[in-house]
Amino acid sequence: MEYIYIGGLVNTHGIKGEVRILSDFKYKNDVFKHGFNLYIGKDKIKETINTYRVHKNYDMVTFIGINDINDVLKYKGMNVYINKEELNIDGILDEDIIGMKVYSNNKEVGTVTEIMKNVANDILVIEKDEKRSLVPYIDEFIEKIDVDNKRIDIKEIEGLL
Repeated sequence: MEYIYIGGLVNTHGIKGEVRILSDFKYKNDVFKHGFNLYIGKDKIKETINTYRVHKNYDMVTFIGINDINDVLKYKGMNVYINKEELNIDGILDEDIIGMKVYSNNKEVGTVTEIMKNVANDILVIEKDEKRSLVPYIDEFIEKIDVDNKRIDIKEIEGLL
């Protein structure tokens, strides 16, 4: 199984076993739904979502078979993961982008090392020979993403790199 980090279980909420998850995962609508499995902590303990709602900045979740705060207190402060094989989406995950080679006019300009979250849009961090470039992760800058060949082609824009 390939696990993908989606956020942290920051606290419990109420006495009926509801938990607060802080997540900026791109495909929340495909994950936070009844019957979807979450894997919690370093041991990846499997829990299945019963209910989901949004409260302030938190994703509020209850699990099937858990109706008491005492049963979820052990998860407080742990990371939450999903199994990539259980996720059925039409988009590209950030985890797939990291490590891809980036090209401009068929010339390699570096490798994506991280994706910075920003209010306006995400930013690709591209590194080569200790040089770091930041490219907005939007259609105006990205020409093509080839997941199979682990390649991203960006448009040549003066001053971008």
